[in-house]
Amino acid sequence: MKRILAATDFSTRAHRAIRQAAVLARQSGAELTLLHIVDEEPEALVALEVAESRKILDEQIASIPELRDVQCHPSVAIGAPHDAIMKVATAVNANLIVMGCHRKQLLRDVFVGTTIERVIRTGTWPVLMVNSEAAQAYGSVLIALDLSDTSTNALSCASALGILDDARVTVVHAFDAIAKSKLAFADVTDERISAYVETEQQRATSELQGYLTSRSFDAARCSYYVAEGDPVPVISKAVDAIGPELLVVGTHGRSGVAKMLLGSVAEQLLRTMELDILAVPRRSMAS
Repeated sequence: MKRILAATDFSTRAHRAIRQAAVLARQSGAELTLLHIVDEEPEALVALEVAESRKILDEQIASIPELRDVQCHPSVAIGAPHDAIMKVATAVNANLIVMGCHRKQLLRDVFVGTTIERVIRTGTWPVLMVNSEAAQAYGSVLIALDLSDTSTNALSCASALGILDDARVTVVHAFDAIAKSKLAFADVTDERISAYVETEQQRATSELQGYLTSRSFDAARCSYYVAEGDPVPVISKAVDAIGPELLVVGTHGRSGVAKMLLGSVAEQLLRTMELDILAVPRRSMAS
């Protein structure tokens, strides 16, 4: 990883993201660009806001401890936040975009339509959404895999960024015990149903290990959390059981007039999880 872009609106959430971006930059030797976006309206105040923003960025670079010894460049752009972030990411040839978590609403946790959602959905860069207070290299990483091209890309991206180098890696996978409901309907004993589910779990784990090996990833270095159920509940239980510092998830990045979502699993995780999440679009430019 050579170049990181961290976007800030000078909020507490963004401050956490800057600190984590600095840690990753120091760990990888990457250059770090700190970006603030100024609204193009009202036009009469733009020049003043740009000058003030540059001053604040310079002050942050001088005062944030994690930025010491990091090659850091301040940048101020004008326009819509998600468009400006992607334009600057292109200009600096960023390998990773780091942003603070979306603002939590009291009555409804809105994620779709936020700046970070738009960047993830329409961009080609992996995006690290920082939720946690701690700014440190990730020691424990949970990777959600469903054996699709999307999750393969997420795994490859996390590895290419160097995020997995010194981390304990756990792979979480949800499987479907297809015949379970039929067995229950046929009055098969609970013991036999449990034995069937256990067999399916072993089969899914073996398939997962083979999948990783076929993609030149060291399956032996990973721990595995393989459980029956839908992906979001299984991943949530894995987070609770393991307590990772980072979750890696692939996104489909779909768009359309009526429905503009990342895919239900990624969207739900980004909206509800309280840990840091690396969201990797299928067409990621990380490598």
